Order: sequence, then structure tokens, then C-alpha cells
Amino acid sequence: MKRLLTALLAGGSLAAAACAHAEQFSVLVFSKTAAWHHDSIPAGVAAVQNLGKLHDFKVFWTEDANRVFNDKELAKYQAVMFLLTTGDVLDDKQQAAFERYIQAGGGYVGVHSAADTEHGWPWYTRLVGRMFQMHPAVQTAVLKVEDRNFPGMERFAARSLATEEWYEFGPPRTEQLRYLLTVDEGTYKPEASWGDRHSKGMGGFHPVSWYQNYDQGRSFYTALGHLPATYGDPVFLHHLYGGIYWAATGRSFKAE
Repeated sequence: MKRLLTALLAGGSLAAAACAHAEQFSVLVFSKTAAWHHDSIPAGVAAVQNLGKLHDFKVFWTEDANRVFNDKELAKYQAVMFLLTTGDVLDDKQQAAFERYIQAGGGYVGVHSAADTEHGWPWYTRLVGRMFQMHPAVQTAVLKVEDRNFPGMERFAARSLATEEWYEFGPPRTEQLRYLLTVDEGTYKPEASWGDRHSKGMGGFHPVSWYQNYDQGRSFYTALGHLPATYGDPVFLHHLYGGIYWAATGRSFKAE
């Protein structure tokens, strides 16, 4: 009897410990590429895994769309991150499952070339908010804060130096976008030429990060994250976690 009681108490303690250490939410990291493949993907995956350890959320990473883009698997996650994806990465059934996931209140996090993904899928382009068009060479420029009252924004200076592949975007695909970061085109050379395509930049307002409520779910996007070393920058990582946190939970934040 004493042994049974001891076993039951031990079992109860283990169960309580397991409950006490349950992660606060789960995130799917998806990094499949069908066009350009960024060398920074391994650094990005490792960084998100470390954020999971730091902030106690579960991370599952895959490049296998067949494995996770269905109703049963997607239901396990509070947010899905498209990390440096490019090109057409989902088939029609997988796209439909992801649409249902967002419509059920799921969260989306897009990083850098997630805006250069699935250009022919109108629903996805609206989810991202704005789509990539072209970019100049990697340069240092002044990053500007447009809104500090969002998770992960409180550690940015009002103006700060950042080195990035500054994406130029097309027009907004929805009217709900709320902008977090912009880049000052007067502090770098925004001109780009790709064969017959030429650009002088986006002008006075060049967005870099934004968020929106979309189709019953949440969408956060940041164009930062091109260089592998960026995933060692604590300010960027906190910004990325803020987007993950909001996409997964919907909880707001006020810095001022």
C-alpha cells in the first residue's frame, strides 16, 4: 500500500511538473523555396528555435508542405511563419487548408521573402499586405519607427542604422495595413536595374514592417532578415518575437 501511494504521489508530481512547463503556444516555421534560396535560412531557423526557448513557446520547422498543410496538422499551431519562402510553395489543397486555418483565427508571420512567395495566389498576397517587386544592393540605411505601440517595437531607437536588402513593394493589397517600420530612402541609394526593369525606389514612404487583422486571423510581416548575421541582432530578434507573439495570441502592447 505504501509503495502504491508513493507511486501515485510521484506520478502526480510528474504530471504537475509537466503542466507547469507546458509551452505558452506553438509555432510552425515553414521555409520551403521554389525560387531563390536564401543562405540565411539555417540562421533564421536556429534563431526562432532559440526564441522559443527564451520565451517558452514550441517550434516545429519543416520544408515539407505535404506534412503540415492540412486541417489536422495546422490546428496544432497558433501561428505559422513563412520564413524566407520564395515562389509557389503550396498546391491548391494546401492553399485551401491554410485559408481555412486563418479564417479559424490563426496567425501568420512573414519574414523577408515571404513577400516574394505565391504571387499568383490573390488571397495570400492580401494576407501579406504588399508584395515584393525588386531591390537594390545591400546597403546601410536609416530605419525609422512609425509605431512603437506593438509587441517587440519598444527596443528600436526612433531612428537607427540597419544594413539590409531593402525591398521595394507594390501597392497595398488591403486597406487594413498598420505600419511599424519604414526606411529613409534619403540615406541610401534605392535605384535598381534588372534588365529592362528600372526603379528609383518608393519615394517618401518606404514601408519595411506592418501588421493587420485579415480574414478572421492575424498577419504580421517584416522585410528585415536577408543577411544571416541579422539573426544575431537582439533588437531584430525582439521585433521578430513581437510579431510571433501578436500573431499567436492577438495580445496588444503599449510602449508609451
